[in-house]
Amino acid sequence: MTEESVPRLIDTVAWVRIEDGRILCARPRGKDIFYIPGGKREGAETDLQTLLREIDEELTVALRPETVAHVGTYEAAAHEPADGVVVRMSCYTADYSGVLAASSEIEEVAWFAYADRPLVPPVDQLLFDDLSAAGRLV
Repeated sequence: MTEESVPRLIDTVAWVRIEDGRILCARPRGKDIFYIPGGKREGAETDLQTLLREIDEELTVALRPETVAHVGTYEAAAHEPADGVVVRMSCYTADYSGVLAASSEIEEVAWFAYADRPLVPPVDQLLFDDLSAAGRLV
């Protein structure tokens, strides 16, 4: 792969679900790090379409589109060592129906407090910082 073919920006969408001062995180199969649930858009998907599809695939729940609200957008260096690659994460809250369960490529879900911040990648840490500053994470 040549330098020019490496994407410089990874554009993602994430679901921010906080309960009892803890945020929902997911660990993909074969990885040792947790992420805020969500993922990359496919083709010309909107943020909303990406969010609904990814959360259904990963966590077996249906987000209620009428409750989706933008929380913030964060950018930081990618977790995997890749020189100059930046991850952009557009974060949304939403209510859901169904029972949360790991599915597809997700091996484990967990509820993280602010003290668990070192277990998530740099872009997720920025969200943790904002949520903690707002008094939303224990």
